[in-house]
Amino acid sequence: MIQALRKLVTFDEFIAWYPENSQQRYELHDGVIVAMSPPTGDHEEIIGFLVGEIVAEYKRLKLPYFLPKTAFIKPLEGDSAYSPDVLLLNQPNLVNEPRWKKESTVSQAESIPLVIEVVSTNWRDDYLKKAADYEAVGIPEYWIVDYAALGGRRFIGNPKQPTISVYSLVEGEYQVQQFLQGERIISQVFPELNLSAEQIFQIGGLPS
Repeated sequence: MIQALRKLVTFDEFIAWYPENSQQRYELHDGVIVAMSPPTGDHEEIIGFLVGEIVAEYKRLKLPYFLPKTAFIKPLEGDSAYSPDVLLLNQPNLVNEPRWKKESTVSQAESIPLVIEVVSTNWRDDYLKKAADYEAVGIPEYWIVDYAALGGRRFIGNPKQPTISVYSLVEGEYQVQQFLQGERIISQVFPELNLSAEQIFQIGGLPS
């Protein structure tokens, strides 16, 4: 049986195609346009909680960071574009990003201190594809918040349980540290951040 080939698009074609004011989010994965899963209430509450904690911390430290409403990370190689659940940007470096002004797109590690993905049904993208591409970009820290324990057992263990995986860049490679119920999250980007995995999981409706 001959499989029909899906038409691949370039990053520029994806940006030109992207519908304005769309309620549906899309990403580009190796030239394939991917519609993101509709968010659940728990998913959105966790994102909102994390945004609040991170904003409070960078304001306390008087760092020149901000969180865009919608922006893309474009790996330098290939035709992909990711729109993370939480994207922390370093404002002073955006002058060096050629695609920022017109396309809200960043590609340099110096622009991106931290990325957070809250896991939904497409967990393979978060643990496999995005982890590899964020590592290649050189993003210093990447969190995977798997509050519903959806990820594969090879990532979060057996039996599966809610897990926050923090990938930190060490000599160009990600080293992962995982945090379970009651454990304080350790962040290289925000070493003094006082946040536990339990606080996040409670937002997701899990018992304390």
